[in-house]
Amino acid sequence: MATLLLAVGRLRPAFREACDEYLARLRRYDPGDERQIKEAPATASPGEQRRTEGRRLLEKVPARALVIALDREGTAWSSEALARALDGWRQAARPLVLVIGGSTGLDEAVLSRADHRWSFGPLTLPHELARVVALEQWYRAWTILRGERYHK
Repeated sequence: MATLLLAVGRLRPAFREACDEYLARLRRYDPGDERQIKEAPATASPGEQRRTEGRRLLEKVPARALVIALDREGTAWSSEALARALDGWRQAARPLVLVIGGSTGLDEAVLSRADHRWSFGPLTLPHELARVVALEQWYRAWTILRGERYHK
């Protein structure tokens, strides 16, 4: 199973370095990839930004993919619960896509396409930091499934 992370926007260097660290660790378990989607123009309204970015994200979702969208209204899984969910998803033999919106969030079209919505709880995080947290938790879930010492 290979996971595709689709995220809006380029990362500043510190966030890019952190994401690259977790992507490198993840590749021991999951040969996945990351694709950055160009942000909508800042001059557009927040709604138009979400619609534009949403179209761009959905164009990159493979057919038959199981989509998990980061959304504050989603399910706040513990690390162990995420690992159990990942175990089930990988056995479904479908492409797996994690979707992270830009600074204005995800368009309703993306949320409607999502099979699952994942929340980090009621916190508001910058979308760059959310990408780091998502990758770290994805890596942690794999280490839990493998019975490794990373998760304490």
